[in-house]
Amino acid sequence: MAQPTTDDEPKALKPALESMTLLVAAVIVHDKATNRVVLLQRGDQAKFAKGLWDLPVGKSEPGEPITETAVRELHEETGLTVKPEALEVAHIIHGARGVEAPNGFLTVVFVAHEWTGEPENREPRKHAQVRWADADAIPERFVATTSSALRRYLLGGPEVTLDGWR
Repeated sequence: MAQPTTDDEPKALKPALESMTLLVAAVIVHDKATNRVVLLQRGDQAKFAKGLWDLPVGKSEPGEPITETAVRELHEETGLTVKPEALEVAHIIHGARGVEAPNGFLTVVFVAHEWTGEPENREPRKHAQVRWADADAIPERFVATTSSALRRYLLGGPEVTLDGWR
């Protein structure tokens, strides 16, 4: 059965849940030639995981495709520019709950092997530093979910991480 339309656009259905799962994008910028990745360290004023290392990551805006979220957040945090079509899915994280997501979150972790610019800390109030790191020497003090995604990607393939479901 076709959905009712107005002006040739489908009419939006009511949300299936009171509050939907938060949609998040993260980006692994991987320089294969030097085997380095771009990481950021969360600062003292971060909302969570203060002092821990992380991937460039952020929440999707309403109506924003997840690839655009990834491109936007990467640029806002690091100054690096990536084309949406250059992103590849590297990993999926499905969390049962999060600091800003009581009904859970879904993080699509992309990898980019092509970019322009040099990494810089574009959000010094949120991050203590942004830098290249040797992929064989990832810091131990890392946000657990994105650390798992990064390590699994580096070991050879896309997988799914379930966080807080068991």
